Amino acid sequence: MDSAQRGLAEQLRALHHDRTLVLPNAWDAASAALIAQAGAPAIATTSGGVAWSAGKPDGHGLTREEMAELVARIVRVVDVPVTADIEGGYGPSPEDVAKTVHLIVEAGAVGINLEDSTAPGGPLFDVPAQAGRVRAAREAAAAAGLPELWINIRTDVHLFGIGEAEGRFDDVLTRAVAYAEAGADSLFVPGLVDLETLATLVKESPLPVNVMVWPGAPTVAELVAVGVRRVSVGTAIAQSAYAVARRAAVELLEHGTYGALADGLDFGTVNSAVTG
Repeated sequence: MDSAQRGLAEQLRALHHDRTLVLPNAWDAASAALIAQAGAPAIATTSGGVAWSAGKPDGHGLTREEMAELVARIVRVVDVPVTADIEGGYGPSPEDVAKTVHLIVEAGAVGINLEDSTAPGGPLFDVPAQAGRVRAAREAAAAAGLPELWINIRTDVHLFGIGEAEGRFDDVLTRAVAYAEAGADSLFVPGLVDLETLATLVKESPLPVNVMVWPGAPTVAELVAVGVRRVSVGTAIAQSAYAVARRAAVELLEHGTYGALADGLDFGTVNSAVTG
């Protein structure tokens, strides 16, 4: 294992302890380079954006090999730690997760997101099954020479509205305890932004809590105030970039004007960001 990669892994670990880690998610090499240039201390990929950039849908539209190569491109253009969204591990078994972790470590990433959904929209793996998958990820990282790999375990209880609303908090907490025992480092609960509920979860969870935000969600300052330790935006930045592409195309084709292009980055800024 490259000592530089282990150093980046330790750096990512420190970022989770020193402050609340804010991660504007990247989807390709250029977006990652520009996000790092903007001051991001680490890069997190978004599986949706990465898949779209390759012409595939989110939800295991890519193979694990394709995903790992796209992550490797990102690693090559930034000097900060990269944590990769590996979706559900590209297969249901612990062995599938282990293969994916091995490839993602080879690609140069030092952290992962791993979902507990069996498919987009659910259902979820039961707690023992997902704990076994987390354990496999931890063991695979150690076998690959990177025991410091940060495992951000995502539970989709709130994102997909799994179970009765009144039972979701307890379900998330039960999963947090089991996932922590299996070797996870942090808990990602997309779909949950209620500050009161988050404050309680932060107090009771054995793992630091990661939240996904969007326009209208609480501010980073409000999330920090209740103890959230990591904030990310999922596919939102990629969606915004693609919205500009479509809006500019419609304006050009239908009106012959170019107003939507007015605020673009200049050529030199983008080109230099990916020049090694």
